[in-house]
Amino acid sequence: HGNLSFYLFSRLRALRRQLICKRPARCPSGCTCTKDNALCENVRSVPHTFPSDVVSLSFVKSGFNEIVGGSFVHTPALQLLLFTANSFDLIDEDAFLGLPHLEYLFIENNKIASISPYAFRGLKGLIHLSLAYNNLETLPKDVFKGMEALTKVDLRGNNLICDCKLKWLVEWMHHTNATLDQIFCSGPPAHQGKKVNDLLPQSFDCIIAEFASYQSLKFESISVGAFTFGEDQYVVFAQPFAGTCSFLEWDHVEMTFRTYDTIEGTSTVVCKPMVIDNHLFVIVAQLFGGSHIYKRDTSANKFIKIQDIDILKIRKPNDIETFMIDGESFFVIADSSKAGSTTVYKWNGNGFYSHQSLHPWFRDTDVEYLEISGKPHLILSSSSQRPVVYQWNRGHKLFERRTDIPEMEDVFSVKHFRVKGELFICLTRFIGDSKVMRWDGAMFKEVQTFPSRGSMVFQPVSIGNWQYAILGSDYSLTQVYQWDTERGQFVPSQELNIQAPRAFSFVSIDDRVFLLASSFKGKTQIYEHLMIDLST
Repeated sequence: HGNLSFYLFSRLRALRRQLICKRPARCPSGCTCTKDNALCENVRSVPHTFPSDVVSLSFVKSGFNEIVGGSFVHTPALQLLLFTANSFDLIDEDAFLGLPHLEYLFIENNKIASISPYAFRGLKGLIHLSLAYNNLETLPKDVFKGMEALTKVDLRGNNLICDCKLKWLVEWMHHTNATLDQIFCSGPPAHQGKKVNDLLPQSFDCIIAEFASYQSLKFESISVGAFTFGEDQYVVFAQPFAGTCSFLEWDHVEMTFRTYDTIEGTSTVVCKPMVIDNHLFVIVAQLFGGSHIYKRDTSANKFIKIQDIDILKIRKPNDIETFMIDGESFFVIADSSKAGSTTVYKWNGNGFYSHQSLHPWFRDTDVEYLEISGKPHLILSSSSQRPVVYQWNRGHKLFERRTDIPEMEDVFSVKHFRVKGELFICLTRFIGDSKVMRWDGAMFKEVQTFPSRGSMVFQPVSIGNWQYAILGSDYSLTQVYQWDTERGQFVPSQELNIQAPRAFSFVSIDDRVFLLASSFKGKTQIYEHLMIDLST
């Protein structure tokens, strides 16, 4: 009898617990519930319990500042969810996780400025999404990914910035089956006021480039050159303190530049490679001990000195340029001494001989070979006069003085480049303003000025479709400028930290491009030219 009473008592307790568990959930405080709808006003958080038959839920003037992940896992039957006139500004990732039946999501007239890339993850059945009249300036890429059922997206009333971060949306609009109301760009200036719906993916120029530090070489250098010989590519640096020409080659396994060979000397300032009829020559300019010409002996796999350069003409070499005119090979050495003479040398099949001495006594610091209107020219920079322009006389086979560049005293060097067929020159000044000038058919005219603070190199560098000008500095960071086609000028692009830069060059190997930077007082630097897609 006692056992039976205990059994009946236990059964009654179990039935009571089942009845309590099956009791319908009450409408949360701050909400009003009808048969299938709930409206919450001024609530401080998303309630976790609603009547099981609620399929639409609305929040008005709520006090929470974000929709956190998993806020609605306790209401899996929802088909419609609406937020309006609330104060939250952030939608977290997985905010609507656990709503497999949700078809309509309205998040309108709030203050939303940020949405997680995975905010709408799991909403595979959603057909209508509205983010209208918020504070959105952009949307994370692929925020609508996986929402294949969408037929309507409303983004009106936001301040969308139509830059590269929003390029994905334009691409998505051209491929989705969903319709979008007309929305407008609030920026940048190039697209301000335009309809986003009218933009095309090609309306965005999202590829930028930068030089990233790649390899540091433990030696100082004063000049650098890149060249091809025997289908291989090499770089060579002149090391003035070690007195050597250091040749490097690319290691295709280790993916770094490694030592290839050296030419020993004293006070080396320029190592200029020159390939003639598949033979490699190197003109080695030295401040002391004379300058020399070496030839690569491929059978012995070493450099052999074949010729000395007249020490009476070349006393203090400062720069070397190589060039070809009418199939003949030349090089010219700029001499910066009071008693030397800038001299042009010509290859005669057996060696190089003095072909022409240009003006003596002017202490030339740099020489640049270029073609102006299809005719060979030289521009000499000097510490004692304005840059002088020489033109090649094909009849006499000599360079003749043509003109000088006015109002440009104290120019240390001149380097040229071309943009869409137009000829420009970069003029370097140590103190004052370095300048870019353009050839107008009769003379060089100023285009742009750049403050120079200890500058001894203003080097134009052309890499693919990118045109740069790099202004070195002994007193501050080196400035990299990029050519802006629309402005017809250089614009700031990047800063590089190089101690006392003296020369720049580039080399392309294994579909990669490297910028070589000589340093007179620090480590020689190698940078890689990288393409960056801002839309990713």
